[in-house]
Amino acid sequence: MFTNRSKSHQVTAAEALPGRPDPAFELPERHTVLGNALAGPYPAGLEVADFGMGCFWGAERVFWEAPGVWTTLVGYQGGHTPNPTYDEVCSGRTGHTEAVRVVYDPAVTSYEKLLKLFWESHDPTQGHRQGNDVGTQYRSAVYTHGEAQAAAAAASREAYQRVLHEAGLGDITTEIAPAPTHPFWPAEPYHQQYLSPAKNPNGYCGIGGTGVSCPVGIAPAGD
Repeated sequence: MFTNRSKSHQVTAAEALPGRPDPAFELPERHTVLGNALAGPYPAGLEVADFGMGCFWGAERVFWEAPGVWTTLVGYQGGHTPNPTYDEVCSGRTGHTEAVRVVYDPAVTSYEKLLKLFWESHDPTQGHRQGNDVGTQYRSAVYTHGEAQAAAAAASREAYQRVLHEAGLGDITTEIAPAPTHPFWPAEPYHQQYLSPAKNPNGYCGIGGTGVSCPVGIAPAGD
């Protein structure tokens, strides 16, 4: 049995569980709420964003309710173990955080608006935890697709940090890293849209923000 202390240790690739070459399950074809395909390839013109912000059940609901979001799915990202299971991630021995993949229409919404939702929907100052949920799997993270997302994420983190400091709050611990070097592994079917009316309408997931609004209209560096 792993203690909270051991689960807060970020494992190295040498320490991580070996995983498996293929998924241990098949994903459902459609999003329970939005009705669109869960897995790609996605229709032309859509873009992808990846966020870790504590328990992925509540995080996913935050984004599927947002305008312009075409589909969402939850998974594991930022670790070393290929095709991990939930039990393996919970052990703290894969290095992953719980993540939500957001597929959105940039003609309807923007990456900056998704970043605002991200910052305001959890507390990014807590390190390897989110509320009562403790461990590396609950750390805050943004995994970026391309230079524009990377610049926007970094600019938004800097701007939100200034606001948090003005409010007397701590330092942001959010990891920002490129998605191509941090593969997204989909989670088991029962985790997908876990808080949807069709699955767990009275379900609970304790993610929560700082109560401080994130600045909007943050432009990527160089624009």
